[in-house]
Amino acid sequence: MADSSFDVVSKLDRQEVDNAVNQTAKEIANRYDFRGVDAAITLSGDTISMEANSASRVMAILDVLQSKLIRRGLSLKVLDYKDREPKASGKLFKLACPLKEGIPQDTAKKISKLIREEGPKSVKAQIQGDELRVSSKSRDDLQAVIALLKGPKGEELDVALQFVNYR
Repeated sequence: MADSSFDVVSKLDRQEVDNAVNQTAKEIANRYDFRGVDAAITLSGDTISMEANSASRVMAILDVLQSKLIRRGLSLKVLDYKDREPKASGKLFKLACPLKEGIPQDTAKKISKLIREEGPKSVKAQIQGDELRVSSKSRDDLQAVIALLKGPKGEELDVALQFVNYR
């Protein structure tokens, strides 16, 4: 009997991110507390940029963006918060949030180690570029690995995981 397998990936639905940014822009244009504060949000390439005339307003824009991302079924782990504080730039405060896609090598090693230590013994994990292939003879063992990675141990990882190519 052939091995069953699936891939663990971290892909980004760019259309949903674009929709969330556009909804956020509409909301900050219409909300009373954002009137006259030069608030703006833009998506350019792999970075979401937010700006307003105060740091607290920029954080409020980020809060609105996070709620829109959650409503659209996206994980907040797609946003990279290296510099969590808005930076002053002239009379405006700006915050740039790069988008994360793909599983970095060190995170892939952590996932592989987690599967080896906590998962069923018959399961093998191979790192293939920015994704991970998990294979086993038993489909039940693969389901157990998916449950493991969706559980509390998987929540500790700093990437949004999806499971594709289940065969």
